[in-house]
Amino acid sequence: MRAMFSLAVLCLPVSRMTAQQLYFPREASHSSPQLPAAMQALAARLLPLLQEEEDKWSSLPTLFMVQMTAGRYDAALRTIAAYRAIYSRTDTCMAGIRFIQYHTYARAKLLQQQHHRQFPQAFRSAFATALQQLTPCNRFDTDSWFTFDLPAVTADFRRELDRWQQRDSIDVNNAITLCRRYNAWRVATAVMPLAAPLIAQENRQHYLINDSILIRTRDGAEVPAIVVRPKHQQQPLPVIFFFTIYTEIKNLSIAKEAADRGYVGVVANSRGKRGSSGEVTPYEHDGRDAWDVTDWISKQSWCNGSIGMYGGSYVGFTQWAAVKQGVHPALKTIVPSAAVVPGFDVPKENNVFMNFVYPWIPYVTNNKYLDNVSYNNQPHWRNLSFNWYHSGAAYRTMDSIDGVPSKIFRRWISHPSYDKYWQDMTCYREDFSRVNIPVLTTTGYYDGAQIGAMYYYRQHMQYRPGAQHYLVIGPWDHLGCQHVATPFVSGYKIDDTANISIHQLIYEWFAHILRGGPRPALLKDYVNYQVTGTNEWKHTASLAQMNNDTLTFYLDTSHLLRPSPSAGKGFLTQEIPLADRQGGFTYNAIQYPTISNSPNMTNGIRYESAPLTEALTINGAFSGQLHLTANKKDLDAGILLYEHLPDGRYFQLSYFIGRASYARSLETRTLLEPGQPAVFPFSNTRIICKKISKGSRLVVILNINQSPFEQVNYGSGKDVSDETIADGNTPLRIKWSGESYVSIPVWK
Repeated sequence: MRAMFSLAVLCLPVSRMTAQQLYFPREASHSSPQLPAAMQALAARLLPLLQEEEDKWSSLPTLFMVQMTAGRYDAALRTIAAYRAIYSRTDTCMAGIRFIQYHTYARAKLLQQQHHRQFPQAFRSAFATALQQLTPCNRFDTDSWFTFDLPAVTADFRRELDRWQQRDSIDVNNAITLCRRYNAWRVATAVMPLAAPLIAQENRQHYLINDSILIRTRDGAEVPAIVVRPKHQQQPLPVIFFFTIYTEIKNLSIAKEAADRGYVGVVANSRGKRGSSGEVTPYEHDGRDAWDVTDWISKQSWCNGSIGMYGGSYVGFTQWAAVKQGVHPALKTIVPSAAVVPGFDVPKENNVFMNFVYPWIPYVTNNKYLDNVSYNNQPHWRNLSFNWYHSGAAYRTMDSIDGVPSKIFRRWISHPSYDKYWQDMTCYREDFSRVNIPVLTTTGYYDGAQIGAMYYYRQHMQYRPGAQHYLVIGPWDHLGCQHVATPFVSGYKIDDTANISIHQLIYEWFAHILRGGPRPALLKDYVNYQVTGTNEWKHTASLAQMNNDTLTFYLDTSHLLRPSPSAGKGFLTQEIPLADRQGGFTYNAIQYPTISNSPNMTNGIRYESAPLTEALTINGAFSGQLHLTANKKDLDAGILLYEHLPDGRYFQLSYFIGRASYARSLETRTLLEPGQPAVFPFSNTRIICKKISKGSRLVVILNINQSPFEQVNYGSGKDVSDETIADGNTPLRIKWSGESYVSIPVWK
């Protein structure tokens, strides 16, 4: 999920002439001696075809990888410098270390060519120069950039290379991918053994590192931990604590950064990881274990009694889990970013199970570290989803189709509601009333985990009114709201004021809470949000104050969004052959790109408003009710919300996916009565804050979810994981009433 050498960044799009075929001899994929020359020639043919992109944040890394493959090291160094200049607009501190492994390799190759040195000697010289250019605000991250999961990098490259064994040409898109993976592989194999002893020597000069600690929990389990202290620590210090299931070299950098900032850094992993014994079981033990590690930290001589936790996604969850049974006296704050809620937004959303979590299970449980070789094999996981979908088999047989039994997957799908199994993992209802410490939550409009992050925020404010809980939300994706905002999200250029470093904000917060410094300037009130399209931040005391009006639109049988229901109301009839696998499929998520020429209409009915007579701002999460009559006992519905721009394009604003039988309560299933009118309320959608132009129209696409990437609900009333395509032989027939409506919070 977070490749330490930023392959995720390198996979982002760049404009190119995709139809052209480039010569690449098939013999090169079989012959190691021929491979370097063939790759260099391929990259040289490719370079003139790369077109300049507005989104240089994404396109420049691709460019320098192709330049390096072509042997244009001087050009690659200039490209990396240009990328760093762009990065520095958001995070000046970390810009200087971005892609340092490729920068150092390119400098070493130039030294090797110009001065006829052996590569190891040239690399040591280039590495020393690179270190001199680092500062205390970024030197901690050298381990992350110079350490590779070599088996995974090798597997990624071989997998791509093997695709071209029977051909003598390759298209431009795949040539770029092959160059990226080849360059990552050859740099990894050359750099890692040379850099490791040099980094170890550098670490000894600045830090006191203990990376082999095993902490005993109350129930006798072992939790592995890393502790990093400043080299010349003279007195107890506050502690920054990071609890994660991800065992990667980045953990050492996280702890080192805390030490460089004047704290003690502690990173602990879930039981069963690294040097600890026992089975790895995601989510189930992390709360109690994190509390026990907090207790252990508080008793160490180097701790001054003040501890702060931070981290995103799974690590956001572990913070809330750590306070479920009560806040440890030494824990002074938590900073959860994009925090997931097991059973609520992963592995299912509104009780619809999602396939993307399936490969994550072996990724974190197959060994003591991370199984990147398996996880990075995206063609395998995509094929698995389509194989299951086209087979029509029950969802619970996914692991049987995969050929690898998954005990955790089976356990998860045996809990289709948000029941006690899930509730025990993290804060639930009254648990929030005991969270009496300051909290800072960050999430994004395009963060897949936003509904989890907002669940924690809303529940905390509900069960502990007046809680000192700050929220920061803006136009960021899942990684951007944890680390550093990217100028483009899903192809859309965000406002300049939204280009901030969340990571720097987090450390400003720690300085405020743990050291008595000023509150971060961005936190002018409890709710802080950037309004897309205005280049402004807004600050209010509560979510309710984000808007001052609500637009209610009825889903009229004329396919219009009307401000009031039509006389007689009426209905639209829809028939969905859920057993049919020949057509397209729904995509109830944030699409790429965010702005498109047409919405996905699979299984959908379109409703559109009249042009807006004045500009307004949508601030908040849309909600509403679907009034329907169906011939089956259940269904999964999707709702896509768009701004139809005056120029004809569509800007996706938000979306919803949910199960009718759990519409009133995620904890209790209530089936539909076939042939009887029913009401399907929905509210668990994502916040969006965006200026809507005068003349734009709002568009709602209402669909029945049918996708290879989620469960298919055939409506039999059985556990959906047990249903097969045979349950869909009778098509789903629905009458959508004109009483259905959506409510959209706005600021006028």
